[in-house]
Amino acid sequence: MDFRLSRDQTDLRRGVRELLAGRFGREALRAAVDGGGGLDRGLWKELGEAGFFALRLPEDEGGVGLGLPEAVLVFEEAGRVLLPGPLVATHVAAGAVPGAAEGTAVVTEVSPEGLLPWRDAADVVRGDAAGAVPVRSVDPLTPLHRVPGAGGAAESVTVLLTAAEQVGTAAWCTEAAVAYARQREQFGQVIGGFQAVKHLCAGMLVRTELARAAVWAAAVTGDAVETAGAKLLADEAAVANARDCLQVHGGMGFTWEADVHLHLKRAWVRAALVLPAGRAAEEVAAAL
Repeated sequence: MDFRLSRDQTDLRRGVRELLAGRFGREALRAAVDGGGGLDRGLWKELGEAGFFALRLPEDEGGVGLGLPEAVLVFEEAGRVLLPGPLVATHVAAGAVPGAAEGTAVVTEVSPEGLLPWRDAADVVRGDAAGAVPVRSVDPLTPLHRVPGAGGAAESVTVLLTAAEQVGTAAWCTEAAVAYARQREQFGQVIGGFQAVKHLCAGMLVRTELARAAVWAAAVTGDAVETAGAKLLADEAAVANARDCLQVHGGMGFTWEADVHLHLKRAWVRAALVLPAGRAAEEVAAAL
């Protein structure tokens, strides 16, 4: 079997990357952070028009007619640029909630962990949000509420697409660390020439590729246990790579002006929001 991306899949990933680079580049990201993290309805509608939310809907229902393998490629790109909003919940609701597929409705969902992101910006809340209270979020672009008494299990698609976003963060952190190591000089040479920095960057690449392979494999098989394993690896890659990226950047990485801390904070939130590491490990262990 050939698991390389097809020409159509490569074009899809490139097209989404170009769209997001044009509409949510670094300047837009920093403006969103400085502006308090409100949801951009214009961008949301553009995503809908581009087929972001209707990607897996059949063509006869107004969708694009693609599958999970294509969806994880798209959500990896969204994770790479830290695109804000309840993207996964709205995507999963496409076809079930009017306006979700077109990007004219924002849908959020109560997670089994009792967390509810973007409650105030959403048009539709799926799940019982009674008693929801706002809590301080470590991520300035993910407002959170906590809901008492939540439970159950997240949909496998929700877990997998969240894992794909984590892979996007892991990849961004790897590329940012390598780029910085190639141009930052210490003691008369670029820091990328030091063995310790090389090892950090190599470890980041290994974690990213391992998590990406697991996510892609789970997208093909649709297996719940493989999805849990993919989320476990993706969470580890996103959080560990963001920390190592900070290490490579040194003191510069810890400043508010750098973007590394934003990726670390988003990775923490994604890891806690859907199938945290403890539960994911239990699901994999039970299957073994």
